[in-house]
Amino acid sequence: MATNWSSMDEEMEEKNKVHGGSQPSQSSFLEVDCKSSGKMRRFAAGTESGFAIFLINQKLEPGIPQALYIEAVKDGEEPVCFGPNAFLVNYGKGWRLQTVLDEGAHRKGYEELRRLKREMKQTQHTFNPSEVQSAKKPVAESSTSVNWSYFGRILLAFAFIFLLGGTLSLFLENLPELISFVSSSL
Repeated sequence: MATNWSSMDEEMEEKNKVHGGSQPSQSSFLEVDCKSSGKMRRFAAGTESGFAIFLINQKLEPGIPQALYIEAVKDGEEPVCFGPNAFLVNYGKGWRLQTVLDEGAHRKGYEELRRLKREMKQTQHTFNPSEVQSAKKPVAESSTSVNWSYFGRILLAFAFIFLLGGTLSLFLENLPELISFVSSSL
């Protein structure tokens, strides 16, 4: 067990060397601003970016654009993008972590979903059981031409099945005579 801890310590020292010394912030967690949900998500310092994106996307409702990756942003600075295997770090004062969205085809649905959520919150109404039972369900409009058309197609299919069956049975009844005729002519 002691060798396991020493190898982990060596691993951490190696990571610190790669990152240029100790990490800029020593807090026990990092906050990532989720642009899709508008919520802050907390992760342990050193969490892999890909794992954080996986967890963030799992908590999103259907129809909301998913996060592609995480980036560190600061006003007047070029954003720092975290790859899927990069460890999340805090770069110091003024820097914040945020998700970058897949806004392609989902943007319109995302805005519509947010609008519907707002409307639902504003017009919350509780139903009592008597209202639900007395509510009339809309009757589906049925056209008699559609019903007759459907019925006619079924009858036509049965007619073709019987025609095919009759033709096949007639062929099988006359098969021995056909074989003897072909063999006698050779």
